[in-house]
Amino acid sequence: MKQSLTFIPTLRETPADADVKSHQLLLRAGFIRQNTSGIYSFLPLGKRVLQKVESIVREEMDAINGVEVLMPAMQQAELWQETGRWYSYGPELMRLKDRHNREFALGATHEEVITSLLRDEIKSYKKLPLTLYQIQAKFRDEKRPRFGLLRGREFLMKDAYSFHATRESLDLTYDHMVQAYTNIFTRLALDFRAVIADSGAIGGKDTHEFMVLSEIGEDTIAYSDGSDFAANIEMAEVKVSYQTSTEELRDVEKVATPNQRTIDQIASFLNVEEQRCIKTLVYNVDDQLVLVLARGDHEINEIKVKNVLEAKSVELATEEEIQNLLNCEVGSLGPVQIPVGVKVIADHAVAAIRNGICGANVAGFHLVNANPERDYLVNQYEDLRFVMEGDPSPDGKGTIVFTQGIEVGHVFKLGTTYSEPMKGTFLDDNGRSKPYIMGCYGIGISRVMAAVAEQFQDDKGLIWPMTVAPYDVHLVPVNMKDEAQVSLADDLYTLIKSNRYDVLYDDRAERAGVKFADSDLIGLPIRIVVGKKASEGLVEVKIRKTGETFEWKKEEILDQLQSFFSTLKN
Repeated sequence: MKQSLTFIPTLRETPADADVKSHQLLLRAGFIRQNTSGIYSFLPLGKRVLQKVESIVREEMDAINGVEVLMPAMQQAELWQETGRWYSYGPELMRLKDRHNREFALGATHEEVITSLLRDEIKSYKKLPLTLYQIQAKFRDEKRPRFGLLRGREFLMKDAYSFHATRESLDLTYDHMVQAYTNIFTRLALDFRAVIADSGAIGGKDTHEFMVLSEIGEDTIAYSDGSDFAANIEMAEVKVSYQTSTEELRDVEKVATPNQRTIDQIASFLNVEEQRCIKTLVYNVDDQLVLVLARGDHEINEIKVKNVLEAKSVELATEEEIQNLLNCEVGSLGPVQIPVGVKVIADHAVAAIRNGICGANVAGFHLVNANPERDYLVNQYEDLRFVMEGDPSPDGKGTIVFTQGIEVGHVFKLGTTYSEPMKGTFLDDNGRSKPYIMGCYGIGISRVMAAVAEQFQDDKGLIWPMTVAPYDVHLVPVNMKDEAQVSLADDLYTLIKSNRYDVLYDDRAERAGVKFADSDLIGLPIRIVVGKKASEGLVEVKIRKTGETFEWKKEEILDQLQSFFSTLKN
């Protein structure tokens, strides 16, 4: 492609509202333009990158017998109402009405649509398993769109859905999908981890996220420094053996703690370690109030609370709800004198606290030397806290370390979460009606583009891996008024293209400095500069990734390109 005939509006200055490098560089290099908050146009270079990513995804999906379809972006409300998600999904679901006042949603995801499609067509176990996928725009009304393509309101996604007659069949497809995703992100040259995750609004159990490691990532990954264990911090198990002190039980005392509301304030006021304190929070769990206890230096993990109680929703109780339940303000809450029937659950670390400190459920007072069973009761002890750096890895190998990650893929075992309420059933080999057992699997195509840009760049611009670079070669004649340069550049353009390399030919009448700056900014793997030695059939070659430069003869260019690109593949 001749650069004068395409649309690559590069920018010299960084846009003021672009906070992260990927966003800045994709704008400056002319890959994307913002239409409005969280919504972008993909310009020719950006579209080519998306197509490269899509091609890799399609190859790996097809390799595990995925079949591509395309479903509607507009989805009727009735389908979402069948599963209850019309009411529970939240404000992120973009809703609209047609001229007949019928309600629709712009597709945030397609579990309901695909289930409705299959329930009308697949009636026998003989047609299962079946995996269908699509690549399509998705819509979510993010409260705070940011980081460019990493958190937008319209984005491109590959979503796949598998249907099975047995759990064993789902497990097999799930494993194949995890391997396919591993292949995809490896081919994209990304530094990533597959981590244990929470299913969130999608539902179901058993799920992994694929995280690209990045300091700007919004998710914290807990991983072992001695094994391949990795989990989203919300899902990382805590396997710590807490040693209970052997000190004698002391008499409980009620002490005044005026204006001391937080754990650190209480610990300082009473001159004790935070580990001696018991943190008490009240949660509204499916419209029932529950007390949750943790050690003072630990943070309660609401996802674990939700999973332990098998709840649909878990939210901190309001001050009014707490006042009505315990007749006390938040800063003095404790597990003592709890109304009959109110459940109290605690993290395992609480069981090891002897002569601890807790709220007295009286404003401005705490109890000293509080002990379980004697002074307060706990219904059950569970793993309820966030894992911490330095904790032993759950697999028994190494210790936990934190890093940040950008989620680019997610795989779920849905089970019958959607098929049961939507009556998606088949007849098994005994003629009995059973709900489909389902899985779903997503990759953020446009987010992958941003993640690659985040990992592959320097102070001059982008550095695209060969597999997703919009073009393989940037051909840059220095002076378009020099006949020898133009003649050699034209010959090389024809020669290189005829050997199936994608070439961007900078035929613009710009100064050399502008061309070179744009070339570094765009970041193609290799740049061939046709300059002063054109009359001798010599060109200067620059490798974008390393900055190395070479002088090649016209006659050896194809062999050198083949050698260079074959090395990148290995």
